[in-house]
Parts: sequence; structure tokens; C-alpha cells
Amino acid sequence: MPHVEIKYSDNLTIDTNKVFDAIERIINQTDPSAGECKSRAYPCTQYKYAHILVTISLLSKPHRDKTFTQLLSAEIESAIKAHLHQSLYFSLNIEYSLAYYTTNIHKVEGDSLQSMDTL
Repeated sequence: MPHVEIKYSDNLTIDTNKVFDAIERIINQTDPSAGECKSRAYPCTQYKYAHILVTISLLSKPHRDKTFTQLLSAEIESAIKAHLHQSLYFSLNIEYSLAYYTTNIHKVEGDSLQSMDTL
């Protein structure tokens, strides 16, 4: 279950939902075992210089090696920049969670949870 966080100066015009969808699509095309990407965006009102920082957190797995990460990073960078129509400073970080990181689904009886299957 990957996580995506976008922090950006609020002078940028960006449709974060489209960026979220593009990142999720790329991750799942590259690694079909990844699953839904929980995504959040944080526009910032106080900043110096127009910029965006995208952080993608993935679980460590044997096939997610240096080559995998470099290819994933290049594809995601290209996809994000296709949605940016202003000059800005750009940062992308792909990080891997430690062995004791817990991620799963908490379901409450009678409640539903959106998934990729329902989109």
C-alpha cells in the first residue's frame, strides 16, 4: 500500500487528483502487487520560491531494487511534470519503509471503503 504526499507552494496551479491518479497508475503498472496509493496534498501558504515536493513511500521488497527505483522515479517525474504548467523547483523522493512498518486495512462492519476495483 504505497503512500503519496505532495507538498507545494500555493501559488502553483495543479490538479492534485490527476497527479495522484497518474502516480498510482504508474506504480501499479510497474509493480502490480502495490495496490491502492493513499494520497494527500498539502498546499503551503508560507514559502520561499515556487516549489513542489513529492514523497512516495513503499514497502521494501526484493524486486524493488535500485534499477526498479530509478525507472519508477523517471516515469513518475515525467508524469508529474506533464501536469505542471509553471516554472518551479521540483523534488521527488521515493523512500522505503522499515521492516516494522505496519500497513493494512481496518474495516468497520456496515461501512464501505473505496478501492481501485470500485473506480
